[in-house]
Amino acid sequence: MVHCSCVWFRKYGNFIDNLRLFTRGGSGGMGYPRLGGEGGKGGDVWVVAHNKMTLKQLKDKYPQKRFVAGEGANSRVSALKGSKGKDCEIPVPVGISVTDENGKIIGELNKEKDRILVAEGGLGGKLLTNFLPLKGQKRVIHLDLKLIADIGLVGFPNAGKSSLLGQVSHAKPAIADYAFTTLKPQLGKIMYNDFKQISVADLPGLIEGAHMNKGMGHKFLKHIERTRQLLFVVDISGFQLSSQTQYRTAFETIILLTKELELYKEELQTKPALLAVNKMDLPDAQDKFHVLMNQLQNPKDFLHLFEKNMIPERTMEFQHIIPISAITGEGIDELKNHIRKSLDEHANQEDDAYHKKQLLNLQISNTIFSSEPPPKNSVTSPR
Repeated sequence: MVHCSCVWFRKYGNFIDNLRLFTRGGSGGMGYPRLGGEGGKGGDVWVVAHNKMTLKQLKDKYPQKRFVAGEGANSRVSALKGSKGKDCEIPVPVGISVTDENGKIIGELNKEKDRILVAEGGLGGKLLTNFLPLKGQKRVIHLDLKLIADIGLVGFPNAGKSSLLGQVSHAKPAIADYAFTTLKPQLGKIMYNDFKQISVADLPGLIEGAHMNKGMGHKFLKHIERTRQLLFVVDISGFQLSSQTQYRTAFETIILLTKELELYKEELQTKPALLAVNKMDLPDAQDKFHVLMNQLQNPKDFLHLFEKNMIPERTMEFQHIIPISAITGEGIDELKNHIRKSLDEHANQEDDAYHKKQLLNLQISNTIFSSEPPPKNSVTSPR
């Protein structure tokens, strides 16, 4: 069993997962018609990945969000070939997807020092251009973090996600008895005694109809896409958004959350998921938990209680179901251990799958190589 340190969650405020930037390559330098001199090419704008960078740091350092490369040098008598303009490098975190204004992917940066050219410098003046320089390329780009956290917390508002984080950290998230407490994603880290860290994103609460962009809608669901695993957090006593909306039991809440994920993007249901059943300190919580476990073990027996359009194609299969209380601390250590175990297991499975794929590719290439007939002119050695 893995033991966690007491300060298990460190919170990072004002989390940013996407940025829009203006970029422009440098203009070329003037040519020198009388002597046939060529102006220098304008500098290029590159996006470069750095391990210790965040989008928040980038935004704070460059609040204007404008990146323009240097101009090429003019051709002159002492230097007929003008020198190239200074390149501009935009430092970004690893795991960034770069798209243009139309949503077309320019490229991805998956490891330290990966780089993508986003705006090219203009040509220097030369015979071809009548010795007049060309302007650099202008481009608005979007930076999107592909993976924001190892674990994404999923739950309807007031399920106790913020309380859960408050209980296990020195962070003091705004907590109240109204639905939308968390309006921005909060990112934190679970700290383990052996220095292992697991990142957790506390995401804005989902509501019914989120797939149609109600409430936080797509923005929330986009965040969910960018986590390795999901941790559903539900209130054992159920949920009601307001006096005008229908009351939902804990089981109904899980079914509806699953349906929202499915309607947005079916692949979300293939993510490994755990379930934390919160508020186990409330009266009758144990009885309600037994009922819930029975419903989760035999979901098909209870789906007739739902309207047809609310039933997901496939129900969520949770790897672990952990009863917790964010108020008393019950089940928190068990939850942390299960989170780590689940991530480790899937990391090993991914490694195994990768190695099997590599082995298969090797076998295929060997088969192709050995089955090719020898060239007509080749000499085969006698046996």
